Amino acid sequence: MKKLLSVFFIVLFVASNAQESKETANRFFYELTFKPKKDSVKLEKVIAILDITGKKSIYQDYTVPAQDSIIKVAVEEIEKTKAWKDVSKLIKMPKFSYKIVKNYPDMKEQYIDRISMNLFGYDDDVKFNWNILSEKEKVGEYNTQKATTEFGGRKWTAWFTTDIPFQDGPYKFYGLPGLIVKIEDSEKNYSWKLSGNKKINNYEEMSYSDKINAKYGVPHTVTPTTKEKFDKAYAAFKLDPMAEFRQKVTPEMMSMKMPGSDMTIGEFGKKQEKMAKDFFNANDNPIEINQTQDKKKK
Repeated sequence: MKKLLSVFFIVLFVASNAQESKETANRFFYELTFKPKKDSVKLEKVIAILDITGKKSIYQDYTVPAQDSIIKVAVEEIEKTKAWKDVSKLIKMPKFSYKIVKNYPDMKEQYIDRISMNLFGYDDDVKFNWNILSEKEKVGEYNTQKATTEFGGRKWTAWFTTDIPFQDGPYKFYGLPGLIVKIEDSEKNYSWKLSGNKKINNYEEMSYSDKINAKYGVPHTVTPTTKEKFDKAYAAFKLDPMAEFRQKVTPEMMSMKMPGSDMTIGEFGKKQEKMAKDFFNANDNPIEINQTQDKKKK
């Protein structure tokens, strides 16, 4: 049962950080509006969060952490009844699986994501050349000032507020004299807007999903790597997302039924493979388009 659960939690695609902390954090909620396809007219929206402690900030898609209570109830039922339950039917999967950690005060960035059951992180040397303009604007409840920069092959316009004294922002953005309240590229492929914030006492980096992953054998310790090695391994994972699954499940096990279910392990694997490929195919419009162009040249 434990092995089958560990296989399932691969598909959550939730990046978990190596250490758990309990401290006070400021959580900023951003509404991210984006074009998933380059030629898409339809826009999609997700909520992303930026958690800021005294030591660092962590940016991620809020989709899975927001459903912790639903996942907790489902997992506790599975553990109590010893019967399989397809949790993927109950929860909405994230659009973005990575975390971005900025370590204070030097703002050294680390990009963290999972490849199958393994969690990897690489240092990302990101520098911004901001042009701070005199133009000011009210964005929501905040008095903000305009700034522009170029990053990832796109031109960006940001609005920051000195009312919130964090020189940080969503995704990889940072370095203005206050928190970035809104930022979008010139073609409006990606746009973040601050939608709320709250203070969290006894803050823990690991969500319930992270803890369940760790409990059932999915490592939550970050393995250091380089960007080049990560990109190569991630590309291979996208082509065959269930390769590690097949290595762990014998041909005899493929025809076995999931506990308390009519679904075989083989059928389960095929379903998860489709989910994984749907996840990867849902977005062909990366935030940093120059990375895609660089890969095509190689």
